[in-house]
Amino acid sequence: MPSDKSKETFSRNIQKRIWRVEITPLTVALAVLVVGSAWLLIQLSPVLLVLIAALMIVGTLNPAVEWLETRGIRRGAGIAIVFSVFLLIVILFVTLTFPALMAQVKNLIEQEPDLRARLANFLAGYQLTESLADTLRNFQYDALIKSSGAAVLAFSTRLLEIFAYSACSFFLALYIMIDRDRLRGAVFAVVPRSHHIRLSRILLNLETIVGGYIRGQVITCVLMGVFMFILLTACGIPNALAFAVFGGIADVLPFIGVFLTMGPAVLASLAKGPVIIAIVFILMLCYEEFESRVLIPIVYGRALRLPSSVVLFALIAGGTLAGITGALLALPLAATILMLIDELRVELPGEQIQLESVEIKKTDERGEAEYERRTKGIPAEQAAAVAVEISGNRQKEEKNESQTKPIE
Repeated sequence: MPSDKSKETFSRNIQKRIWRVEITPLTVALAVLVVGSAWLLIQLSPVLLVLIAALMIVGTLNPAVEWLETRGIRRGAGIAIVFSVFLLIVILFVTLTFPALMAQVKNLIEQEPDLRARLANFLAGYQLTESLADTLRNFQYDALIKSSGAAVLAFSTRLLEIFAYSACSFFLALYIMIDRDRLRGAVFAVVPRSHHIRLSRILLNLETIVGGYIRGQVITCVLMGVFMFILLTACGIPNALAFAVFGGIADVLPFIGVFLTMGPAVLASLAKGPVIIAIVFILMLCYEEFESRVLIPIVYGRALRLPSSVVLFALIAGGTLAGITGALLALPLAATILMLIDELRVELPGEQIQLESVEIKKTDERGEAEYERRTKGIPAEQAAAVAVEISGNRQKEEKNESQTKPIE
């Protein structure tokens, strides 16, 4: 047994022990760098959104430029044609729809008292909604009118900002397309040549993901607007164009888009009686189901290749972190992350090496060997073009193999 004296000595030694935490200058520098980078990214978030929008425009329009190149048209002329057509479509859309939309919105505001009275009478016919009818009849606009001036000013300022950022994205995309070879060569110059083939595959896949997503959004939104316009016009509902344009734009939004498209259409049909209400509701619901189950998989094709669970999680996470912008960017970002995991051959926990992975690795090594042989001693800009050519040919071979592969 230890003596009391030894216990006392041991206790003193513990009390005298001093714990020191030393922070090296490198740790301080890294912490400052991380905090500074995060602060800079937050401050430059509008610029990053402009860059992302420009890259999305590039990914959407570049396949059309390349298609023209395969038809013998020079790249500069192809870029001019594609961007001119794109700008012309935007101008025609605004010119043809905006005046009519404003006229219908003005007409809708003028008809608001009559529409409100009809809606109140409709609600008063049912015991459960009778209190809502009284609230609707006695609703006062005084507070709303007082705050409308500031709201209109804030909305106008925001609208000008969106227009300015959209114009910047358009011209930035144009410059990126014009300087494609130089910019691509700069990226390849800072990456070791042993990784150029993989980098070119990543860039091609990014173009497929972004282009497929944007084209899919445009097609589905246009079809939604056309369907709503035809349906509301056939049902004799006034201001059909205004509701159709609003529904087509709202169709972009995940989750809440279905309510923003169906809700105004159903409310606009209340004055036409229960038969028209039922027709609009049922047909809108059927189209929403058709769009989600049939149209979206066909339009998007294999561009995103996301499981349903990943889609749901990505939309929730994107909307929680960055609101509407995050929800809109969630799907292409999730598809990009999964693509990077696949292309970089990241071994996930619990995943076993498959024979197919070994064959892909051998194919990668053969492609890299061919690339190094063909690009020995040439500048990075020309080497980048060779890498993209090799990766593009391999992508076509893989696509043909997947199409001719028998279904087991």
